[in-house]
Amino acid sequence: MLVSLRHVARSMALLATTALAGTMGAHAQDPVAPAASSNESSKPADPAARPWVDAKLPAAARAEMLLAAMTLEEKLALVYTWFPPLAKDPAAPTDMISSAGQQPAIPRLGIPALRETDASLGVANQVEQRKGDTATALPSGLALAASFDPKLAYESGAMIGSEARAKRFNVMLAGGINLTRDPWGGRNFEYLGEDPLLAGTMAGESIKGIQSNRIISTIKHFALNAQETGRFVSDAKIGEAAFRESDLLAFELAIERGKPGSVMCAYMSVNGDFACENAFLLNTVLKQDWAYPGYVMSDWGAVHSTVKAARNGLDQQSGGELDTHMFFRGDLKKAVESGELPLARLDDMARRILNAMFSTGVMDAPVVDAPQPIDTAKNAEVAQRAAEAGIVLLKNEKNILPLAKSAKRIVLIGGHADIGVLSGGGSSQVRSTGGIPLEIPLKNGPAASFVRVTWHASSPLAAIRALAPKARVDFVDGSDPDAAAAAARNADLAIVWATQWTTEAEDPETIDLDGNQNAVIAAVAAANPRTAVVLNTGGPVLMPWLKQVPAVLAAWYPGQRGGEAVARVLFGDVNPSGRLPITFPASIDQAPRPSVPGFEQVKASPDRGTDARAIKPFVIDYKEGSDVGYRWYARQGARPAFPFGYGLSYTRFAYANLKVEGGAALTVSFDVTNRGKREGADVPQLYVTPATGARPLRLAGFERVTLKPGETRRITLTAEPRVVADYDTARPGWHVAAGTYRVAIARDAGQPVLTGAAELQERRLAP
Repeated sequence: MLVSLRHVARSMALLATTALAGTMGAHAQDPVAPAASSNESSKPADPAARPWVDAKLPAAARAEMLLAAMTLEEKLALVYTWFPPLAKDPAAPTDMISSAGQQPAIPRLGIPALRETDASLGVANQVEQRKGDTATALPSGLALAASFDPKLAYESGAMIGSEARAKRFNVMLAGGINLTRDPWGGRNFEYLGEDPLLAGTMAGESIKGIQSNRIISTIKHFALNAQETGRFVSDAKIGEAAFRESDLLAFELAIERGKPGSVMCAYMSVNGDFACENAFLLNTVLKQDWAYPGYVMSDWGAVHSTVKAARNGLDQQSGGELDTHMFFRGDLKKAVESGELPLARLDDMARRILNAMFSTGVMDAPVVDAPQPIDTAKNAEVAQRAAEAGIVLLKNEKNILPLAKSAKRIVLIGGHADIGVLSGGGSSQVRSTGGIPLEIPLKNGPAASFVRVTWHASSPLAAIRALAPKARVDFVDGSDPDAAAAAARNADLAIVWATQWTTEAEDPETIDLDGNQNAVIAAVAAANPRTAVVLNTGGPVLMPWLKQVPAVLAAWYPGQRGGEAVARVLFGDVNPSGRLPITFPASIDQAPRPSVPGFEQVKASPDRGTDARAIKPFVIDYKEGSDVGYRWYARQGARPAFPFGYGLSYTRFAYANLKVEGGAALTVSFDVTNRGKREGADVPQLYVTPATGARPLRLAGFERVTLKPGETRRITLTAEPRVVADYDTARPGWHVAAGTYRVAIARDAGQPVLTGAAELQERRLAP
């Protein structure tokens, strides 16, 4: 059976045990009457009797009117999402397409079906459950974050949202924003780095772009889903203040900015309670403190109860056939009818879903029944610009890059760079327009049943040859270090294409490059002093050869136009402007957790962790608290290989004339000048810390600016007050203490250029 990832990945145990069969068998006894499927012949009510269709009314008022017209069965239908590949129940909607899930339509009331698609990097179709359906594949989330460009985040979100609508989807399971706490995280590539301000800003704009198509975007995975190993059974431990100042702040900023229709809760436990039945997360933080009006959907296979989950804030069981039980069908109806769960709570669950449908435009602009045309060429250009903006030039000794197009001989080595670029695995996997030249099935492990190691058909070799048509450009597969060195010895430039594959459901054991790649790079660098390494990776890797290699590019997973994007940077058609959204450690022992918690017990399990729920529960102690990423390195006095915010250019930028203003808010202004001979983009960064040194510096503002040679622009940044503040759990709320604060305008977290200070007044903000 071909099944979509979100689905098996998140509930691998159910595919391998009799629990799934028991769940499927339970359908026939389910007493909940199905809502009308969108292809049923129920006669709609008279439009005059539908006051909620008036688009001039506020979304909340419209939701209330519609809710009042609903029967108990119709409300129950809203709070359970069917998973198409496994939905054999006669109560399931009959018009489902193979995707992440579907909530049935209710034609009597004009409520359209909600069709969901996995979404982080495009409209996913992981193992081709929809035969022949391809989509535009964006670069990884880390690549987008590396652009530090909110406008690009909006544009790329709008593009994938338009493709989702054209393919008949109106819910995108996008908005991944879990902060990178460990460099080895298997799903780091999907997310937006280690800083809450950067991640929240970029996610908010991406969500806003998706929802501009009148569809719903989620934000996920709420919250602290920072590792994949043992994600069904692990318990993340963190103090409230630290939580509010880090991962929760990223979500808060993104929700304020993007207003996602839905929040997806995570698999693991947080401080002792499963995330999808965690009253602190869902009721206190999300719905009370942040006054979030949308609905909380579960991750697929993340529900563990009926009444507790509903009472504690879960509004919709998603992919319920992959849970151990269909908690939000018959059991939920019985709980409401018996009074164990108040009817008012079910009304609130349904109201929140309706509010999301009205506020995003889903209700007023239903998707059409047939797939619509897509401008694939235009969308591919968006993917390419995103890849180009996110490529980070890490090293460029003696300015060996950009490569002159007059070069006579170039050798490209390794990584299957003759055929395409590597992508990350999991629910974000897009079957890209242009084709998949190589897929490698997995033989074991938690991801084996739904993931393949996949390349996009964007050949770096072909792209380099196109930009240097007079050069001899050879490819060597990199399997033999001696052969690679021999091929590189007389080339004008040797390019080693290094790969590291990561995936949802698994964390890599190490951040070393796989196989003999380090040996190949060392051998090639010894043979040719003009060697460049391109990192086609999911995140940071260790680089024992760094001192011997003059040029290094971080290309991440660059999407379906990645080969062209990297080639244009190598030859200078594009001036690199990406900045690291994640710290690259010099050694793994610099990280808060040098090894993966729980990894050994998963590795030792008889089925290599395929039955993800059978692993013995364990605790992950996030001892770094709010000092995530670069803040941790600063606190420890560690010097990483490359700090957060770092990135080189083919031109030079200078900062001058800093002015710092305090009082009720912290504002800085300064000049940025392009001192070089090329146009380029820079990302000046504002860092703030109390003069007392009570905590490490924090990113409080940034702006991407493009300047022509010799051009100067005055930049003004106002520090995000919640970054300047500490969270006070006693009041509760944010507290900016009166006093002196040090500021730095910096090229990266480790390289201040202009420094100053300001006096701030005491200020308190609501939670």
